[in-house]
Amino acid sequence: MSAVSTLHAVSMKETESNHAVSDGLMERVRAYRLERVRKELLAQRCPAIILYDPVNIRYATDTSNMQVWTGRNPTRYVVVFAHGPIVAFEFHNCEHVWRGVALDAEIRGATCWNYFSAGPESAPKARAWASEIADLLRQHAPSDMRIAVDRLDPEGVQALLGQGIRIADGQAVMERARAVKSADELVLVQAAVAACEQGIQRMHDALAPGMSEQDLWAHLHYENIRLGGEWIETRLLASGPRTNPWMQECSPRIMKKGELIAFDTDLIGPHGYCADISRTWTVGHVRPTDKQRRLYAAAHTQLHTNMELLRPGMTFREFAQRSWDMPSAYLKNRYSCLAHGIGMVDEYPSVAYYSDWESGGYDGVFESGMTLCIESYIGEEGGEEGVKLEQQVLLTEAGCTPLSTFPFETEWL
Repeated sequence: MSAVSTLHAVSMKETESNHAVSDGLMERVRAYRLERVRKELLAQRCPAIILYDPVNIRYATDTSNMQVWTGRNPTRYVVVFAHGPIVAFEFHNCEHVWRGVALDAEIRGATCWNYFSAGPESAPKARAWASEIADLLRQHAPSDMRIAVDRLDPEGVQALLGQGIRIADGQAVMERARAVKSADELVLVQAAVAACEQGIQRMHDALAPGMSEQDLWAHLHYENIRLGGEWIETRLLASGPRTNPWMQECSPRIMKKGELIAFDTDLIGPHGYCADISRTWTVGHVRPTDKQRRLYAAAHTQLHTNMELLRPGMTFREFAQRSWDMPSAYLKNRYSCLAHGIGMVDEYPSVAYYSDWESGGYDGVFESGMTLCIESYIGEEGGEEGVKLEQQVLLTEAGCTPLSTFPFETEWL
């Protein structure tokens, strides 16, 4: 059975509503993700990893605690052994976040040594933290005092080195582990996309001249939170002259009839998975001008040409070389990448334009089971407006299968 047909079979059998899934599916997802982490640790010959990034903790353990806040404040962390236990160090009185998670994990209190938590005592606290990590390694991997870490402040690096521990790149371990999705995991991705599309539809229905960009953006947040989603990583919505150049976050600007409005959802939806979709409309959903139509047609062509090109086994460099040849008028304002991975957030890989290869490209191989976002931004340097489109896809042996069904403005083409 193909990845796509498996996705639909599992979804029909085990999804209880639009966004709720069965306990059995979640147990399989947790087992798959933890196995991916441990296999990657073994491949890197590393006995254990310390996870601070809340998205990595969610991936490995399916536990979540104030993800945005703990992303800035390193106050919970988890140690995962390739052969051995999971030891979770939880924020003050928050052991309850592990209830209902069927993992054999030891829960301890976190030693917090960031300046907010420890002030001038941060250095001795960091040494105490490193001593506890060293004790765990001596107990469970005594022949190899080496550990991967995904995120770590300089004081923590020095404290681990002081214990004789060698440090490996844990973010690379986790990015590679997260790259390929199971059929069960795809059900969760699809639930996030479905919630996001309900938010997009609400935005589409509400869009009218005279409302502000922020008023429109709030509709996406409302639907996401209402349907069990979590947060939105950016505020990328712009109208009229603010659509060129791209990467302008929403503002109090009042939108005018007939001008372009473009957005990029970057939405963390139900179950912690990301839905990353971009569309461009006219304010009031009126007929676009000829110039707006030309911009849209170029973006639509770039997006769909590159989706049709992509296959498993293709290298990132080959994809960049063979991708849609962007007209020179749009090159200066091109998007930052041609495509990127997507899972719980933006993930490995990020594929550079071939013109940027020497300065920002890296090679690798596309694999079946990756979920990706294919990107396009079209806007002339100094132009009045621009068009942003993005499609989230599953890569199968047959190529790209869209995960989003929200329509494009094909009548503009």
